[in-house]
Amino acid sequence: MEANLVLSYQSFSKVSMRNIKINTYYKYNKLAYPSTCCVLTKPPHNNHSSNCHVYKDNWFDHLAINHLSQSIQATTGLRNKKSGYEGFVEAARVVYVNFNSTHQANLVIESLQRAFPKPILSLVKMLLPESKWAREYCAIFTTIFFPWLVGPCEVKESEFNGRKENNVVHIKKCRFLEETNCVGMCTNLCKMPSQLFIKDTLGISVNMVPNFDDMSCEMIFGQDPPPLDKDPAFRQPCYKLCNFFIYHNYFRKKHIILVMPEYVLLHAGKLNNKHQADCNSQIKKKDHLEIS
Repeated sequence: MEANLVLSYQSFSKVSMRNIKINTYYKYNKLAYPSTCCVLTKPPHNNHSSNCHVYKDNWFDHLAINHLSQSIQATTGLRNKKSGYEGFVEAARVVYVNFNSTHQANLVIESLQRAFPKPILSLVKMLLPESKWAREYCAIFTTIFFPWLVGPCEVKESEFNGRKENNVVHIKKCRFLEETNCVGMCTNLCKMPSQLFIKDTLGISVNMVPNFDDMSCEMIFGQDPPPLDKDPAFRQPCYKLCNFFIYHNYFRKKHIILVMPEYVLLHAGKLNNKHQADCNSQIKKKDHLEIS
């Protein structure tokens, strides 16, 4: 068992109905609440808790993070007062909470188009037609200029059409996935829109293959991603400690309720259905992405 502070929880904690009845009694009888320092909870069943790697972002990292965050906020019209990577993740959460999966991908693509000037992307596409050199260049470019977004990464070799190429980016532990702890946000706000954006703007296919066990990921340049209904990433259940997982255990076990973060409580009605569709990845034909 673990002792967790009541006022500093980050994930769901179980509280018995007996405690709720006691609190209700004190409330309606206008009595002082007894002091509570901590509650005992079971440790998480997986290894993905709130203990995230601490990044020391430099000036370029801060500039890039805030630029992309502001691009997302400008696209959605929904602002937040947070800064740095926390503000970027909050901007992504707003997209995930308020829009369906199709709109999520479209909004992210529009944000990327806003963040990266179209003339520059068109010039790169013209100067770098798909080839071995272009695929390897994209892999190297990603490892140099995008660790602020995805965390430390390296170029790996793979076989492409019977030849060896350095066209794979191995992300050791994705910063975005670690921060959000949500499979649905990974697939809907990162994997799918990134694949479509890179293909459309640079003319190079890329398949992003996340490993939800260790939070690593591989970007394979030159490889077409599988269809949605055959992509294993979209059939992956979400983490038990997902930041947005709403599970009304009280209705299933009468003596248990869930204590949830305030942000989740505010959006419980929306997230309950959305998480069923997005995080649990119950892919339906009508929900396939159609990027116009």
